Amino acid sequence: MFDFVPQNFPTSPGVYLMKGGKGKILYVGKAKNLRARLSSYFRGEAGHSVKTAALVARIAAVEVLLTASEKEALLLESSLIKKHRPRYNVVLKDDKNYILFKLDKRSPYPRLAFTRRVSRDGAAYFGPFTSAAAARTTWKELGRVFALRKCGDKTLNNRIRPCLYHFIGQCLAPCVKAVDPETYMALVHRVEAFLTGRSAEVLKSVQKEMEQASERLDFEEAARLRDLLFAMRRTVEGQATVLTRLVDMDVADFTVTDHGVGLCVLFVRQGRLLDRKTFFFPGIEAGEAVGAAGSALVQFYRPESFIPARVVVPPSLAPQTAVGFVADGEPEAADATGEASGDGAALAEILAERRGGPVRLGPPRGREERKLLELAGANARRAAEEAVKAAERDVLPSLAGSFGLAALNRIEAVDVSHLGGKGVRVGMVVFEAGAPKKSDYRAYAFPELEGTSDDYLALASFAAKRAASGPPWPDLLLVDGGKGQLEAVGRALTEAGAGGAFALASIAKGDTRSQNEMGDVIYVPGRKNPLALRPGSPELLFLQRVRDTVHDFSIGRQRRARTKTGLQSAVLDLPGVGPKTARKLWEAFGSVAAMKAASPADLALKAGLGPKQAAKLADSLAGLAG
Repeated sequence: MFDFVPQNFPTSPGVYLMKGGKGKILYVGKAKNLRARLSSYFRGEAGHSVKTAALVARIAAVEVLLTASEKEALLLESSLIKKHRPRYNVVLKDDKNYILFKLDKRSPYPRLAFTRRVSRDGAAYFGPFTSAAAARTTWKELGRVFALRKCGDKTLNNRIRPCLYHFIGQCLAPCVKAVDPETYMALVHRVEAFLTGRSAEVLKSVQKEMEQASERLDFEEAARLRDLLFAMRRTVEGQATVLTRLVDMDVADFTVTDHGVGLCVLFVRQGRLLDRKTFFFPGIEAGEAVGAAGSALVQFYRPESFIPARVVVPPSLAPQTAVGFVADGEPEAADATGEASGDGAALAEILAERRGGPVRLGPPRGREERKLLELAGANARRAAEEAVKAAERDVLPSLAGSFGLAALNRIEAVDVSHLGGKGVRVGMVVFEAGAPKKSDYRAYAFPELEGTSDDYLALASFAAKRAASGPPWPDLLLVDGGKGQLEAVGRALTEAGAGGAFALASIAKGDTRSQNEMGDVIYVPGRKNPLALRPGSPELLFLQRVRDTVHDFSIGRQRRARTKTGLQSAVLDLPGVGPKTARKLWEAFGSVAAMKAASPADLALKAGLGPKQAAKLADSLAGLAG
């Protein structure tokens, strides 16, 4: 492990490169105060996430590069991440620019072309589209509606007769001067108006022209305009209006899950939701989420990207001030690590430079923008959930190999919960194809074990019941506990005649376990040492998730049983209430508070009591504490 000496590092802003034993760059970070930021890594592991603890354990050397400002540090960090793609950094794997429509109005006969780069050349750009297939479909629809040329400049200047597009009514054939420039430019203006959101204006204009053509008995022209009107309406209906203002903006939000950080960017063009892009960064925890999201946005908005004049972000990413914009909220405060609560000001400045104009970066203003930010957050959560599910499906074959199994589809996990030996419950959860199957969850009660506090005996009793219930058998039964718990379950299954029907394993807290749970180990029968699952590996993280699920389930069932027992005991103490009436009241109301709030008529109706009995019970409940 690296021997960190604080005095060897400056207190100025800059970038630090953490390297492994062979000189390979493991992580690139930036800080306002390099000494303070680096010190936070080496003060101890108590507050580290799984990823950070694993990183610190591998650091062999640290190099720093000084910068004049935090903005320069953020730019340099992004450049180095892109160049070296360190293992522990947030790196956008999709590093290409997205497709845009380009309308070069400097040409005498402009066309709607595809591009991935934005240049300051006076052309109009529309997009972006994250899917090339979706962009091409839209382009084809627009080509049917607006008869602009499809060919390039070289073909335009050398063609001597019209192409097929002209004969099917999708090109005015400027290559052979079949249309005058004024008529063609009028169509170009109509295309631009349509793409910039003024579709209602264009539709109204075409409707009027169609009616005029019909009045002068030019039915062929009226039919052409009718078809054009129908095609434009069909195109407009495919877009969702999300803003009453015809503005361009991006909306970015992130969400933190147990497995990492999800990020979503919505593209709103002229008040319509055009497209979206989502990302997921595994292993990032809440304390690192803001920095990870900021780093991802710097990589996402490249110099050649289309950057709108407004980018809506959550308050944690918003700056106090930005180029041409002052955001609502309090100034950013630097924390003990030398980092600010966000990189908003530096990010806004970088985006403005890359756009070549002001960028209003800040939190949502008004109900519409707040709803869009909520939509981005929901998409970020969904992206994280889908990424986790996909990763868990991918991890099962590897995990099956670790247990020596041909396949691993159904996993059952078991845990014991009680309070000082009372209310013993054994919970069992089921995962199939990497996902919870809640319909197969079970909770087992063992009244005969009350007061014993014997987890081994509870697990053995569960194993006997599980063997008696028969198939479907799991591929793996995971026990929350150590070698002793595992042996108790294995012995009981053998005695019940189900020994060897499925694989067994237990998950326990290792000797070096810290708050981040990196020390969890997996035991299997007949093996002294735990399985060689790397701390923080997808396989171990998946088993930890299964363990956490059964742990929460068994505790929840034990608490619910304890609450029900307490309720029944309290109600049974009331005069005139026996076990049968107490059970009816519990099933009808579920809590003492609900019973006390009920009127005598409600008590009589829902619990099947007589009027006098209900009135007497209502009086008794009113005097009951709680």
